[in-house]
Amino acid sequence: MDSTLRARQAVRPWVENSSGTLLVGVSGGADSLALAIALSLEANGRLIIPVVIDHGLQEVTAAIAEETTHKLETIGFSKVEVIRLNVEMKDGLEASARRARYEAFQSIANKYESTIFFLGHTENDLAEGVLLGLARGSGTRSLSGMSEVNGIYIRPFLQLTRDVTEEVCEENKIEAWVDPHNSDEQFTRVRVRKNILPIMERDLGPGISSALARSSRILREDADALDELAQGFLNERDSLSIAELQSLPRAVRARVLRRLVYAAGAPSGSLNYDHITPIEALITAWHGQGPSSLPGGVKVERISGRLSLSKQD
Repeated sequence: MDSTLRARQAVRPWVENSSGTLLVGVSGGADSLALAIALSLEANGRLIIPVVIDHGLQEVTAAIAEETTHKLETIGFSKVEVIRLNVEMKDGLEASARRARYEAFQSIANKYESTIFFLGHTENDLAEGVLLGLARGSGTRSLSGMSEVNGIYIRPFLQLTRDVTEEVCEENKIEAWVDPHNSDEQFTRVRVRKNILPIMERDLGPGISSALARSSRILREDADALDELAQGFLNERDSLSIAELQSLPRAVRARVLRRLVYAAGAPSGSLNYDHITPIEALITAWHGQGPSSLPGGVKVERISGRLSLSKQD
């Protein structure tokens, strides 16, 4: 089966079963251009608008955005949205650029009232994410990586490799841009891609990326099940008895605690293992310790056999 057909088959169900304007993020790299090609071939009269982001982080980005727009017009798109960003550096280059990019994506989705925004992540991205998560000591949810569906964002290529997307571009005579940042080893993900995965493939045998991606999918199923159990526990209770919390498996209890702390006002994504550990001790290793202070001014303490959460101004 040729790569273009595989790419078309991956996007076809999403195009056929969607309504309204469809959006697709296109950087000019092989993954996103292959996605644009497949969507164009499967459009069948549907309005699909590519969104090209110029991060402004390199001198060439404006020219690359212009070249990518021309390639998209060659592919067959009559309308392309180009957005130039002013990336505010808050927590590193990668994270700051990603945040700005998704804010721009959401703005465009609001403009067109679109509920479908395609992204070109591949199986390779899943594999790299697993190794990065292991290096950080992440839990099941983080190791599960990206999902095929996350709100408006759809990633139909998560079971296709980067080699396939490059072949799609070659088969359709579209030259993809190679972002210098994707070869810059100051970025951890690039070091994983260029150094760690090739060593694993060489020393452990071929197919490591596919195996890691498969592990990611299994971990996502496990994480979803544990999250469902945690939410079910909370839905059935008005108060938080220490005895009832003690009866939970630790994996479920940790998820219950995270939900409680976020509901009490901690910023989303701000909690890590070190934040949860002292709250866990209030339940399972109680010896009179005082309250635990958490991000966002949330305070957790044990009072009269119950867990109490409050927010400090």
